[in-house]
Amino acid sequence: MIRVKINQLQEGCILAEDVTGKTKKTIIPRNTVLDSTLLNILVKFLIEDVYVEPVLSNGQPFKPSEIIEPKSPKNEIENKKEDVVTLYLRAVQQYKKFFQAWQLGSPIDIGKIRELIIPLLDRLIENRRELLTLYRYTTKEDYLYHHAISVGLLSGFLAKYLNYSKGDCYQIALAGVLCNCGMSKIDEKIITKKSALTSEEYKEMKQHTVLGYKMVQKIPVLQEGVKLAVLQHHERNDGSGYPFGISDKQIHPYSKIVSVADVYHAMVSERLYRKKESPFKALEQIQVDNFGKLSMEVVQVLLDSLTTFNNGTKVKLSNGEMAEIVFIQRKEPTRPIVKTMNTNQFISLNEQRNIFIEEVIYTS
Repeated sequence: MIRVKINQLQEGCILAEDVTGKTKKTIIPRNTVLDSTLLNILVKFLIEDVYVEPVLSNGQPFKPSEIIEPKSPKNEIENKKEDVVTLYLRAVQQYKKFFQAWQLGSPIDIGKIRELIIPLLDRLIENRRELLTLYRYTTKEDYLYHHAISVGLLSGFLAKYLNYSKGDCYQIALAGVLCNCGMSKIDEKIITKKSALTSEEYKEMKQHTVLGYKMVQKIPVLQEGVKLAVLQHHERNDGSGYPFGISDKQIHPYSKIVSVADVYHAMVSERLYRKKESPFKALEQIQVDNFGKLSMEVVQVLLDSLTTFNNGTKVKLSNGEMAEIVFIQRKEPTRPIVKTMNTNQFISLNEQRNIFIEEVIYTS
């Protein structure tokens, strides 16, 4: 990370540390991608300088004309983190170019898609923390491209913890990346619309699964399960999904994995017409709203991965307070008992349902 004056900032800069005011309250949290509104907020709060990542949200290096000081990484883990962020953002922008080519009629080059996702998955599949925090870099404007890379990574990650072979994990990751490739054949006005879709627009948008299947159907190196995942990732176990309204046993296992990754990442991401949720709140909603629809086995793997807390783990709560976990409730691991760090107050999140964990604070 580097420290720069705010007049050196530009849209797309990524905060590497929380920006705090004179009262030490967080004004803008770390990992936020700065836009024109947030840049104005920094000016209004009389912030002089901030720490940012050396890469912009579009994957390009950030090269300010003046750097106050480069902040040396605390250790190899942090240095690796910056590299992973750069690789991820570049992958998003590369996928964007592929998607734009598909819009113009180019076929899918599966070799290039493999080169895009497999090295990144290899880097992240053993690093749960980094993989599960990439959602922070999603921007409204490039949501569709972030979503593809993230769903691919999440799908491959979930497959590993469901004990699939390495080769199958790669195939399932490819299914995640390609699940929305059919969106390239949908009217661009629909996929970039900033408000909820009309019933007619939604009907057209739902065709992306069939259109995507046609795009991947004749790619010989893809397993049949991958092609079915592109077609079926919006099907639901209770028959309420689309395009065919099939149910549980008719849905391929790959499709069930991609469905969970797809729903989860959509919920935790800022989108053109919908605000993002905390990962922990999103998982609670998935368990309630999608019970009987999504594979609870796959949801449980994601839940276990996100809630590997220990007593003493520091978290940020939805009310802005920092707290420390003191007791984990096994029946509801997203709602432990915590002690606030400022007031030493004990809060049972199981009882205080209006408060939830916003994010885990990693200190290493």
